[in-house]
Amino acid sequence: MARKNKNNRNDRNLRDRNLRDRNLRDRNLRSATGSILNLRQRKRFCYFCKENISNIDYKNVSLLEKFISDKGKIRPKRSTGNCVQHQRKIAMAIKRSRVIALIPYFKR
Repeated sequence: MARKNKNNRNDRNLRDRNLRDRNLRDRNLRSATGSILNLRQRKRFCYFCKENISNIDYKNVSLLEKFISDKGKIRPKRSTGNCVQHQRKIAMAIKRSRVIALIPYFKR
């Protein structure tokens, strides 16, 4: 019985310590006005859904270069804000345009 109580006490102490650490962290994020700072970026919206663009052409290099990083990689959905369907179409169009040498595979 004593062992069980000791484990319960340790669990309670650990839980209290975690809660105290979380409260301190939240307190450090508060600004002078007392509200918690917004650390997340704003929600980005799909460019193609907003502009009502249904098909993505692999020959439209100027459009595709917006979705390629400076090193030549395809930018991820979380940074471009595209929806899943359009991100797949963009990736496919970029790959097709790379095959016929409209876009380089990598930039130096």
